[in-house]
Amino acid sequence: MMYRNIFDTHSHYDDDKFDADRDEVLSGLSENGVCGVIDCGCDRESSLKAIALSEKYDFVYAAIGVHPHEAQEATQADLEELKALYAKEKVVAVGEIGLDYHYDFSPRDIQLELFEKQLSLANELSLPVIIHDREAHEDTLNLLKKYKPCGVVHCFSGSAEMAKEVLKLGMYIGLGGAVTFRNAKKPLEVAAVVPAERLLLETDCPYMAPVPLRGSRCDSSMIAYTAEKLAEVRSCDVQVLIDQCRKNAKELFKIGN
Repeated sequence: MMYRNIFDTHSHYDDDKFDADRDEVLSGLSENGVCGVIDCGCDRESSLKAIALSEKYDFVYAAIGVHPHEAQEATQADLEELKALYAKEKVVAVGEIGLDYHYDFSPRDIQLELFEKQLSLANELSLPVIIHDREAHEDTLNLLKKYKPCGVVHCFSGSAEMAKEVLKLGMYIGLGGAVTFRNAKKPLEVAAVVPAERLLLETDCPYMAPVPLRGSRCDSSMIAYTAEKLAEVRSCDVQVLIDQCRKNAKELFKIGN
């Protein structure tokens, strides 16, 4: 079935997996009901690419920041350059930032220090955050409680109990293709408890393609499968859910019509 008003709140079209056909993919999204996309930077280079995409496409917006994987490589000059770029009109969030204790590509103390710096900056600039949390639930939640940012925990992988704590802070929960996976017990439990007005749809493309397309390169058109699964769990109409998530995205990221 064809849906409309799909807003993908987490993508990486700057990724080299789109180098061969990036413009073709982005130009075709509207034909699949996609009306908005946030491209999330992970370091200086990808953040600049996200901004360039936002300037090329009316429906693309940029989030810029340093991902925990890149924390060890980030320089103070990088952070200063990014800070100046938050003034650009279509930069709508500080992200993707957070903690990743699964891969530990950067030492945890450096991850924590950079995460705090970027949370503080987001509050200073009155911008929402896009949070990456992988196997770092306790530290992530403690810092969110400390800084109380507005924003979203994307690709939420914590428990339903953690989701409730995040919601108490006024934050949003982002869910993507993982809800369709065979072992998706926790994401579905989370999906059942998040209020409609705090839910966001996302892909994390080119990664995390939903079933039945798992293993292929993901793009925003595939959100339909995620939305259908969420609507099934929540016993609601798919288009109504998509419309609400679009409304939520525009409110959180202060995007006008």
